[in-house]
Amino acid sequence: SLADKLNVEVETLSLGAGQDKPATIMLQNGVKNGNWVFFANCHLSINWMPTLEQLINELLAPGNATNTQGAPHKNFRLWLSCKPHPKFPISILQRSLKITNEPPQSLKMNMMRLYTDNMQSLTENIHSGHFNADISRQHNYKKLLFCLVFFHSLLLERRKFDSLGWNIPYSFTQSDFKTSALILSLYLSSCAQSADIPWNALRYLIAEVNYGGRITDNNDRKLINVYVEELFNERCLKTTNYALSALSTIYIPDDNKNSLKSYMEYIESLPAGDDHPALFGQHPNADMSSHRKETIVLLDTLLSFESGQSSASSSAEMHESKSKEDVVYDICEQLLQSIPVPFDLTAIYRKHSADVPLTVVMMQEIERYNSLLYTVSKSLRDLQRGMKGLISISAALDEIGHCIFNNKVPSLWKNISYPSIKSLTNWTQDLIARCHQLAHWEQNGPPKVFWLSGFQFPTGFLTALLQTMSRQHSIAIDNLVWEFEVINNENDLRGDLSISTHASEGAYIRGLYLEGAGWDFKNGCLTEPKAMQLYQAMPVIHFRPIQKSNSKQHKNNSKDGQADKDAEQNRNINGNNEEATQNANKSVNNHAMYECPVYLYPIRTGTREKPSFVCHVYLKSGAHSPAFWAKRGTALLLSLAD
Repeated sequence: SLADKLNVEVETLSLGAGQDKPATIMLQNGVKNGNWVFFANCHLSINWMPTLEQLINELLAPGNATNTQGAPHKNFRLWLSCKPHPKFPISILQRSLKITNEPPQSLKMNMMRLYTDNMQSLTENIHSGHFNADISRQHNYKKLLFCLVFFHSLLLERRKFDSLGWNIPYSFTQSDFKTSALILSLYLSSCAQSADIPWNALRYLIAEVNYGGRITDNNDRKLINVYVEELFNERCLKTTNYALSALSTIYIPDDNKNSLKSYMEYIESLPAGDDHPALFGQHPNADMSSHRKETIVLLDTLLSFESGQSSASSSAEMHESKSKEDVVYDICEQLLQSIPVPFDLTAIYRKHSADVPLTVVMMQEIERYNSLLYTVSKSLRDLQRGMKGLISISAALDEIGHCIFNNKVPSLWKNISYPSIKSLTNWTQDLIARCHQLAHWEQNGPPKVFWLSGFQFPTGFLTALLQTMSRQHSIAIDNLVWEFEVINNENDLRGDLSISTHASEGAYIRGLYLEGAGWDFKNGCLTEPKAMQLYQAMPVIHFRPIQKSNSKQHKNNSKDGQADKDAEQNRNINGNNEEATQNANKSVNNHAMYECPVYLYPIRTGTREKPSFVCHVYLKSGAHSPAFWAKRGTALLLSLAD
């Protein structure tokens, strides 16, 4: 290390509760004796940072009357490590040389870093007594270790695709990798041949126990199991230059030097730069989607830096040189005229019976939207009165005015509203459409085709459909599952022409958008999306409750695992023969169903109070296996950003 080269003593202290006095003494001794002092994890003692700021000012300012020790020793250095924190003192940052430790930004750099940082422990695993100098077992271990290195790097780099990568961005660490590498060495050392390796147990320990211990989302857990199935199997050991992805650019190299260096040399030979999305199983559209979201974040950040005065002056030209207050006042007036009038709950309660599940859902939705409409109209009128000087403008009203001026939905409205990331203009139009569906339902009865996106709690509506079926046929609701029939009419996505009557069971649903895939209207299945097509509007889908014992889709889906195993066995026999592999896939995927998750809006994690996940919809997988679409992050959304 640098301190060893300079022959300097380093005193280290990890900050936290109760470390204030030891840190003060260590700092004073370092100033006096010329030691290097390293305070780690300053963000854990953020309340002590102002005291540290004062100590630095006193100890490092010889002219200060409070400094009784004189000038600090010429060899003294203070090192601090801290995560970004808004309360960290600015003056300390201004005095300091800032060093950031950025993680690698490509598969190549991540893989090289894993080998470099863990070379000693990995070498010890290979030459330990577990393998008993068995070259064949060591060779298998190094091959699977390369798969593990690729697997770990893949999980980290997949985060760049945002929601198409992971629903929740996980922080996998090198400790996960080291533990999995140790598991590999223990299992492979006890198996004389590749056929003796307990692959299922090995995959379970890596995907479910080790890495899976950090995963909290069920769909993310399915994704990691897909990768583990592909990267840890007998083909990896038997196939020469086994490809680790759809592209042939990354494969398991030959172990020519009988050491890990040959693998590092191969990684060094890989092309530099951005990784192709196909390495992750993604479509090129995924790159464009992530870059688009990064651009939106950048522009929003720049907008937040803009002062109110400059923002108003830049907008003045667009609004005929009006002041910011005049612009906000006019927008408030437009919003008040456009948003619907709250529903008459008293008349609705007298008109409708509360014994029908769907009617209960309608009333609950009307109550929720009434609360939102009252809040929106009241805050707009209060803001107008405040700008007239009739009442004082509170911080909440000031925030509403700032959001209205920047075409954003105020947080006060968001807190009692449905999840959305739309701009204020689009959000208002969406609110009007949602209220229109409820008004039409209340006046004319249930619509033939329900707009599922129009419900604040669509899961409540789906449960009501199950309750209706349960009551009609005296079936326990726990014995009911959903079956889905897509009405493949490309020219009638709303169902206005093709749907003439109500569904006898369940309901016709519209308003869903497919992300991460396209839709083949001719064959009624998933397909590759067109270039630059981020979303595909789906046709009407019939949600039909059915008994579990009668559900063909659930039975077919349960066969997918066996079908994938059959395809894997076929690939083992045919090796890397692409034609044989494609034929095997086609024979498997004629019946395969992809369990497609449905989310309220593009932020798939949602919040703790309002989770985004709604349900799963079974869609025909088409020419690809369900695992293919799982790697694509394919999902259905009820609402888009614009």
